[in-house]
Formats: sequence, C-alpha cells, structure tokens
Amino acid sequence: MKLLSIKDIDINGKTVFIRCDFNVPKDEFGNITDDRRIRSSLNTIRYCIDHDCKVILGSHFERPTPGVFEEKYSMKPIAKRLHSLLKQDIFTANDVIKEDATKKVAALKQGEILLLENLRFNEGETKNDEEFAKKLASFADIYINDAFGACHRKHASIYALPKLFDKKHKAAGFLLTKEINFFHKIIQKPTRPFVAVVGGSKVSGKLQAMLNLVEKVDKLIIGGGMAFTFLKAQGYEIGNSLVEDHLMEDAKRIIYRAKGLGVKFYLPVDLVVAPQMSEYAPVKFLPIQEIPKDWMGLDVGPATTRLFREAINDAQTILWNGPMGVYEIDKFSKGSVMMSHHIAESHATTIVGGGDTADVAMRAGDVDEMTFISTGGGASLELLEGKKLPGIEALQE
Repeated sequence: MKLLSIKDIDINGKTVFIRCDFNVPKDEFGNITDDRRIRSSLNTIRYCIDHDCKVILGSHFERPTPGVFEEKYSMKPIAKRLHSLLKQDIFTANDVIKEDATKKVAALKQGEILLLENLRFNEGETKNDEEFAKKLASFADIYINDAFGACHRKHASIYALPKLFDKKHKAAGFLLTKEINFFHKIIQKPTRPFVAVVGGSKVSGKLQAMLNLVEKVDKLIIGGGMAFTFLKAQGYEIGNSLVEDHLMEDAKRIIYRAKGLGVKFYLPVDLVVAPQMSEYAPVKFLPIQEIPKDWMGLDVGPATTRLFREAINDAQTILWNGPMGVYEIDKFSKGSVMMSHHIAESHATTIVGGGDTADVAMRAGDVDEMTFISTGGGASLELLEGKKLPGIEALQE
C-alpha cells in the first residue's frame, strides 16, 4: 500500500494542518485518564516545529450535538496536556472556522501551534461538507493525516479536506504511516505461525474480520462474550450468557472454514460463571459442559488460560483484538489480564488492537512489552476486514 509520508513532501516554513485523533478517555471530573493517543501524535507535531512550520491541529472529541458548543466536549484539557508534553505554549481557538479561529490562524507565527475547537462542533464535519472542508483548507498549505483512529469515518476533515490538496501538499503523519505499515504487513506477509486472538462481547462487530482472518492465520483463538455464539452453535448449554442466535450459522461457517483450511481453532474449555454481572455476585469455575441454565459466563477460566497460553507458545506473529471477559469488573478480569501477560511474554511480534484491548494491556502493565499497540479500534477492525479506509483513499487520490 503506497502512502506518501510527511518526510516525502516539502513542509519547510509552511502552514500545516494536522488532523489528529485526540479522542481520549476522561473521568467524571474531566481528567484525562489515558493520553496515549496524544503522545502518539507528538513525533509528527515536533517534526513540523523542527521545520519552522506554523502548526494547526484539528481533532474531534466524543460525540457532541453537531453545531452546538458543549463545554464538556471542549479541547481545552487536550491543550493543557499538549502544553505539558511539548513544553511550549499551545494557542487555542474558541471555534473551528469562524472569526476567532480565522483571526488566530492569521496571527500564527513559525514554530507556533494552534489547536482548533472540537471539529464536531461544526455540523459540516460529520456531514463531510465540502464548504466546511474548503474553509479549513484555506487555513493551510499542507494537509497531514495522523488520525488513524478516525480514518474509517467519511468526515470532512478526513475525506473531503485532503481531496482539496494535490499529492505534493498532503501526506500521512508518522503515526498513521506506522499503523498502516503494521497492519498491511500482518495481513499480507505475516511471519508464521500467525495466531489471532479475538475477543469482545459480540460476533456481529467482528464477523467480517474473522471471516477474513481465518483465511490467513494458522491458529484462531476465540474468547470473550462472542465465544458463546460459537459454543451454542456446537450444541453446548450456555445458560444466560450473551449470545447472538441469528449469527450461529455464521459461527458454524467460520468453524468449518477453519477445519477445511487446517487452521487450529480454540474455544474456552472452562469459564467463570455468575448469576448476574455484578462485582458482588457469587462465582463458580466450571467446565463449559456444566454452565447452570440461569447463570452466565463472564470470563474464561484457569484451564482455558493455560490452553490459550500453550496455543501461542510457538507463535511468531500474534494479533490480539478483544478482551476475554468483562474485564471492567475485577473478579471477571483475570482471563483478560493473563492473556495480556502471556502475549507480552511471547517471543512473537505482537500487535494489539485499539480500544478495550489496549485498555486491558495498560491495566495489565504490559504496554511496553507489546511490539505495537494500535490507536484505532474501529479503523483497525475495518483494515482486518479487508476494507478500504476513506481517510487512506483520500490521501492516495
């Protein structure tokens, strides 16, 4: 996949618009709890500063009502964190393309950084509005996309905006280049044995990715809530566990396809079960054949953890996307944490999907031991599904 990097174009002394992904988690008091996405953008920002650029940063944050300013979705906390990380002043605009932003863009000097307000405060962003994109384009000479986590969205700053720049004036930032290279290599030329560990709550969100992966991997390990659709498809009693009955035929298709291709297929052999999803609920460790009818599986059990560890022992490439249980509740988190430890301890190239999976790796203290942790959950899934991302398409045109 040929993608021009920021190093391939001339940015010296230019005004550069960098589309970042600063959609970071915050607690109920508005404090940033994980700034990994902000840190991941620093190399691109510093590269522009080192080349005497005027830097304009744009990002969305969560899902405000389009066209309405809401203080809780403001980019101000992001500006504070950028200031502490970059050790320089971060100017902020009170809007996106209106008077304040226009005035501050005009006043920007070389080596200075301006952070626009939440792009989704303008309704043109989510509508992929060309007029909104043209106004943003008028701010800068160069467009850089470093927002992998938003590349699957056909939004104005991701899709319409880069189309207004020619190939000499648009490129991918360092983070986006790294993400694409990792996923392209793992899909096209993985070092084998290649093991995919897929978890999370639902098959529906990852069905196409699994159908694509089963054609490429040597082993496929299924955990999390989605495992119950596969277990029920094989005739097991799953009690009140999460299940998608309408996808049981698809689950069977994946199992049969794996068997036909000689792909080793792993499902849980025991579970942590409880009568309800609560930190106060009593729990039992039971084989999959013994789930009570009115109980539910909420984590993989110790025998499954050992089985999965053995399955990844000889792996040279491991792709992990999705937790093994309801990791947000301590008593149902052990399977996910142990999976993280085992993947981190392996000698394989380890690629961790964004979102919940990255959160598990962080809680387990394994982030530094992983080869690569993606910043985009939805975008990485769509790449694994074999889809073209709008943000990448727009850069290549």
